[in-house]
Amino acid sequence: MRIFFWIAGLLLALPACGAELHFDFGDYPEGATPTNFQAVLAGEGQPPLWKVITAEAPSAFAGFSSNTPALNFSQVLAQTSTDPTDEHFPMLLYSGERFRKFTFTTRFKIVSGVTEQMAGVVFRYQNASNYYVVRANAVDNNVRFYKVVDGQRSTPIGPDVPVAAGVWHSLGVQCEGNQIVVSYEGKPLMPALGDNTFTEGQLGFRTKSDAVCYFTDSLVDYTPIVPGAQTIVDKVLELEPQILGLQIYTAQTNGAMAVIASKNKTDYGQPGAEAEAAALKDGTVSFAREKNAVLLILPLHDRNGDFIAAVRLRLKSFLGETQDTAVNRARMVVNHIQDQVLSESDLQ
Repeated sequence: MRIFFWIAGLLLALPACGAELHFDFGDYPEGATPTNFQAVLAGEGQPPLWKVITAEAPSAFAGFSSNTPALNFSQVLAQTSTDPTDEHFPMLLYSGERFRKFTFTTRFKIVSGVTEQMAGVVFRYQNASNYYVVRANAVDNNVRFYKVVDGQRSTPIGPDVPVAAGVWHSLGVQCEGNQIVVSYEGKPLMPALGDNTFTEGQLGFRTKSDAVCYFTDSLVDYTPIVPGAQTIVDKVLELEPQILGLQIYTAQTNGAMAVIASKNKTDYGQPGAEAEAAALKDGTVSFAREKNAVLLILPLHDRNGDFIAAVRLRLKSFLGETQDTAVNRARMVVNHIQDQVLSESDLQ
């Protein structure tokens, strides 16, 4: 997966959001499942089979609005499971980031399917039971939007349009706030939809039952989500610019500690160590001396006194500074952070 800055003409004439991701499946060997993606099955049946294959595909520079893009052989993403189970929904989710304000565009081709011939995208995904979908159906010739909440599908919304199997088509979705705009073949498909159910989440690809489908030229134009913890860190550093280093660590879903906010943005996602884990677990305060600096790790708690994060501080030291003095200085910084944090959700 590469990050590119592409020309605006590739983005369905929808406004740019600030950053772009281009899912370049040519980066992966034939038969591999792309890294930074997670295969998920909603419903029943056999596991999905997502892999990279070589197929005739549109040129990446043909433009999403073109109905007859130039074709060449390149590597594309394919879902090749042919399980005919009716409630069988293979999905492949990008795991590298969550998206709130974005435009997601892709080309797809429905190759085959006896039970179903359906391909689409899933977005603002929370889990296999909660997400939004836009999908195209080559049997019924329509494009529909709907949401899945607690495993229950809403009434599909969308028009009847030609969706030929064996042909490349373009599909897109733009989200800003509670407004959702669906595009097909480079043009808005229906008036903007308003829904407040999901405000952000993962995105990816989706098929149904035994539909074999290909995807390529997949772009995400988005505004990166700034965690609340980073906003707090930035404010603290404005008031205390002499702080040499400041990171906030929280426990991830796998239980490991990782940086969610830092003075140095390249620290995002860096793992924590035993000291950060101990601060979160039981409030342990750690102290170490460096050349002309002191390093401290302290717990951060919510309004109920429960530990929710670990704060790592690097401060310039002074002649004769004791450990108690350094801890007191660090506590002043942490207290300023805690004044802005009522619960763990304020860090997200």
